[in-house]
Amino acid sequence: MISRFFLGFQALLFIPYGLYCLVNPGMLADAAGVAANSTTGQIELQAMYGGLQTAVGVLCALAVFNAAYQRPTMLVLAFLFAGLAVTRVSLGLVHADFSQYTLFAMIFESGSLLMLVWLLGRPDPQAA
Repeated sequence: MISRFFLGFQALLFIPYGLYCLVNPGMLADAAGVAANSTTGQIELQAMYGGLQTAVGVLCALAVFNAAYQRPTMLVLAFLFAGLAVTRVSLGLVHADFSQYTLFAMIFESGSLLMLVWLLGRPDPQAA
């Protein structure tokens, strides 16, 4: 039950954010300091922030409704959050840059990773 709640929460965050980034990639300039200076750059922002994040959210939603996908989805999320959190924290320290966006992302990614480690460490994460 906890796993389904966690995955549902992730879906509710990733899908709307991804769709918003897909249709309005320019908002990333103010929010994260990321801007495109060419059509290729805009496509890249829309693909990575829009398409990829929406797809992660849809995967989480699928796992909410199909128990067979819960553990594999949580494993994928653990690797994604580990890569994001370790890189973001490390580079934040190297560059001494902890903007509001970076701090929020660090907390979200690190917290999600810790939750996933706990869920995956349970004897039967699907029953959680």
